[in-house]
Amino acid sequence: MKICFFGSSLVSSYWNGAATYYRGILKALAALGHEIVFFEPDAFERQSHRDISDPEWAKVVVYPATSEGWQRSLEKAIGSADLLVKASGVGVFDRELECAMVETPARGRRAYWDVDAPATLDEIAANPAHHLRKAIPRYDVVFTYGGGAPVVKAYRAVGARDCVPIYNALDPDHHFPVEPVPEFESELGFLGNRLPDREARVDAFFLDAARRLPHKRFLLGGSGWESKELPGNVKCIGHVGTNAHNAFFCSGLATLNVNRESMARYGYSPPTRVFEAAGAGACLLTDRWKGIDLFLEPNREVLVAEDGEEVALHLDGLTPGRAREIANRARRRVLAHHTYAQRALQVHEVLEGSSTQAGAAG
Repeated sequence: MKICFFGSSLVSSYWNGAATYYRGILKALAALGHEIVFFEPDAFERQSHRDISDPEWAKVVVYPATSEGWQRSLEKAIGSADLLVKASGVGVFDRELECAMVETPARGRRAYWDVDAPATLDEIAANPAHHLRKAIPRYDVVFTYGGGAPVVKAYRAVGARDCVPIYNALDPDHHFPVEPVPEFESELGFLGNRLPDREARVDAFFLDAARRLPHKRFLLGGSGWESKELPGNVKCIGHVGTNAHNAFFCSGLATLNVNRESMARYGYSPPTRVFEAAGAGACLLTDRWKGIDLFLEPNREVLVAEDGEEVALHLDGLTPGRAREIANRARRRVLAHHTYAQRALQVHEVLEGSSTQAGAAG
């Protein structure tokens, strides 16, 4: 099957947290025999901040971030795709693409792939005239980054024919233990871009813990934090390319995951960092959200905190020996049950099932 996928970027993680998710899923789909063409706009300086070359398992088409650019790319894709995919959060002309993809006749099927379903659904709920209310029922299937039953129910309520969560996972070829490096040494590291619905939770879980433990070192990675006032024991290092993620995760005593507000509220939405950090052999400490136990076992494979005070308590009592035990258990669990090869098989089975149903209907 030829899959033409419109997303933010496959080759750059710059202001693009979904990059490793795209890479993991699409690389694994290619391994199952699907042909992948990824369309991404030349926007937000991502092409000048590439962290991978065009992969051998996908053709990357970079189009101008203009009306003519997306329209020409969509025309090319519609004429050849067996499956046409529009991901949320491309960043430019999202509304136009989401509507045009279902309004233009196409020979293949069409899927909407939401990499931030809780936030999208909140927007739809708040706006009776939201364009996706008309568009979603015309897509053959909605895939989501996560969200479990609450997201499936909400998407069905706005007319989705089918909604299937495809969770984040691990690509063991890319995230694995490496030797620590001095520049990333800390007692607790956090890696994530500064976003409006994340910042308050980073304040509550990460910076509050840093203020409670002034004798410990905290490391903050990601874009946008440079202008924020930080405690003196927090080192801000800016954007961390994916080629340095393993070293980031392996060089500290523990790594913190903080879900964005909407994802924490819906639950069942583990970010990429959960699996990547575990795959790299990090001891993971996370904010509490419903469904965490479906992926990792609290207190044995992951430490779970209600707030910054509990983060500080976990960290203050964490020894290198216990951190290694937690990390090793988590890595075994993720390798056994949460790889992109397994996630891609889910997508493949949905697509094959749709083909069978279409054939029966014909």
